[in-house]
Amino acid sequence: MNELNNTRKLGQKRVSAVSLGCMSLSHGYGNVANDKDAGKFLNSALDLGYTMLDTAAVYGYGHNETMIGKHIGKRRQEFFLASKCGIGQTPDSQPSVNGRPEHLRQTCEASLQRLQTDHIDLYYLHRRDFKVPIEESIGALSDLQREGKIGAVGVSEIGAEDLRKAHAEHPISAVQSEYSLWTRNPELAVLQASQDIGAAFIAFSPLARAFLSNKLHDTSLLAADDLRQSMPRFDPANYAANLALLPEYVRLAERQGCTPAQLALAWVVAQSEHIIAIPGTQSLDHLQENIGANEVILERQIAVELDALINQHTVTGQRYSEKAQATVTTEQFEV
Repeated sequence: MNELNNTRKLGQKRVSAVSLGCMSLSHGYGNVANDKDAGKFLNSALDLGYTMLDTAAVYGYGHNETMIGKHIGKRRQEFFLASKCGIGQTPDSQPSVNGRPEHLRQTCEASLQRLQTDHIDLYYLHRRDFKVPIEESIGALSDLQREGKIGAVGVSEIGAEDLRKAHAEHPISAVQSEYSLWTRNPELAVLQASQDIGAAFIAFSPLARAFLSNKLHDTSLLAADDLRQSMPRFDPANYAANLALLPEYVRLAERQGCTPAQLALAWVVAQSEHIIAIPGTQSLDHLQENIGANEVILERQIAVELDALINQHTVTGQRYSEKAQATVTTEQFEV
């Protein structure tokens, strides 16, 4: 497959259509990678052809950025680096959104040190702060860009209205939100809005937090601090209903001639040429499996059947709890 088919435009560069979300090395899924494993994993990702790595200051309270800087800082020219600011957190406190310009600047300076670089290619406002006009937060990122500390400016988990406000303050090059067969919310407005302004759409959790990989069948095995414990779709009763969708899904993957994970990723990037998927994992086998989706050309009939099988009407449970949903402005389907 040629470069234009398995890469996507992001700002002034092109990156692999299936790139890498690094969060799970440090945060959210109950198991933080040790130094040796993180080093092997990150170098393997570059060797396999992942050309964009996505991290954030809040992932592991700086652990994620530190691992990237320590283990592949010397290979900095080989990858497009994305990070995020706007969520303040320390190990002994609860996450809090902070979009004040002075806080965003401090976060960026600390991230540059941890990442062992003088430039972050793409810098997101991780969440909008409802106490701070989004124009002020984006203005702070614009200042950082003018100073050469960051390249493109992005936003995460916001709706179309907020996206347009942000873009009016400074050109937005990327919008990041959850998107997969079982999370279709961006289809309500943000996918089109991002395309309208010429921004890439970065799909996190494109494997539905392991559901679509066909590797998570028993949620009782999740760690106590696994973020899925608070998500309605992973409630035992809801998840049991969702598991009933998998047998037919697995059969579709077999017809396509790929793994279930590759099918999920191929579906995401097939939805539009401006979409980039960033699955996360700690497994070297999964790392290799996922990037193989760059080579999958989804058959039209299989795409039609996937759409009918797994969508907002067939999936049981909301993606976020009410508390988590209150921190984002991404549009929701009516219940």
